[in-house]
Amino acid sequence: MEQKLEEISVNGISYVPKDSVQEKDIVSDIKIVVLQRGWIVVGRFERKDTQCKLHNASVIRTWGTTYGLGEIAEGGPTSSTKLDKCKGVVEFDYMTVVLTLDCQEKKWSGKL
Repeated sequence: MEQKLEEISVNGISYVPKDSVQEKDIVSDIKIVVLQRGWIVVGRFERKDTQCKLHNASVIRTWGTTYGLGEIAEGGPTSSTKLDKCKGVVEFDYMTVVLTLDCQEKKWSGKL
């Protein structure tokens, strides 16, 4: 007979099995982040102290713009923009950020 463990307590701290916890969808602003050494990434931005994460991130390999990054931040990716999915979360220290651009949510919806 198999017994299902729902929770265990050790020294007053409760723990649950990893597979019983569902990841929550990150609801945060979409930002283009330019990092040191030329990396340009886009995703849902999260920051805690100096630790930053971009969820549903993609590297912007080709901007595909006439007027620079501001064009795709405002209007979303163009037909020439090349995004390389990162298949997870991109993590970096805030000290490596060169600049961030807020993106228009509606224009990027479904693109990440």
